[in-house]
Amino acid sequence: MALEAVTFDHWNTLVVEKGELPGRRLEAWLGIFEDAGFTVEREELSAVFKDAWDRYVTAWTANEQYHAAEAAEQCLEGLGFAVPDDLKPALIDAFTHVGRGIDFDLTEGVAECLTDLKDAGVRLGIICDVGFTPSNVLREHLIRRGLLPLFDHWSFSDEVGCYKPAPEIFEHALDGLGGVEPSRAAHVGDLRRTDIAGALAMGMVAVRYTGVFDDDSSPDPEADHVVGDMRALPGVLGF
Repeated sequence: MALEAVTFDHWNTLVVEKGELPGRRLEAWLGIFEDAGFTVEREELSAVFKDAWDRYVTAWTANEQYHAAEAAEQCLEGLGFAVPDDLKPALIDAFTHVGRGIDFDLTEGVAECLTDLKDAGVRLGIICDVGFTPSNVLREHLIRRGLLPLFDHWSFSDEVGCYKPAPEIFEHALDGLGGVEPSRAAHVGDLRRTDIAGALAMGMVAVRYTGVFDDDSSPDPEADHVVGDMRALPGVLGF
């Protein structure tokens, strides 16, 4: 049975971030505090940020939403001194939107892959678990790189209200692609717990992409297909 739609994970599937975001976020806060006359130790701030990320991972695993603004507020509470109210908006904005200053790289061959699938009449979607960089910033990058117009629909966790592998975010994607039956759709992603487990539970064809990150956290679940080069994906899916 021919596939009608293919959905893609975002991080390490469509784009690669070279680890700049945590450092940029840290430098942004240090600069704001310095300009306001506050001395904050780099190590102290780094520890507060790490705690916020650990909270995110816990929430992500439990399928509980934890957004960047909430994380920033908790970071402010963890600093051990009273941050003036008039300084908080700039800090929260910097924490949330520092990703605008980073140029994410596209994964190798992904533009060619998407174009080939689009030319074959396949409907394309994104299913993304959002971390501390919100979906509006992620879409800005995809627009700038010419990728977003290739997609017919997108499902970002901060807008849908749940993370993979919850069925609701996959259902949101398939409904947005025209009500495609799960058996007529494939999902491509790098993580076994979220991408592969979620797609298989839905009855979708699951593809694990290893070109950036080869998830060896466990042997299961394994995808129907494993590809290391995006340019091979259309052929693997029968296009």
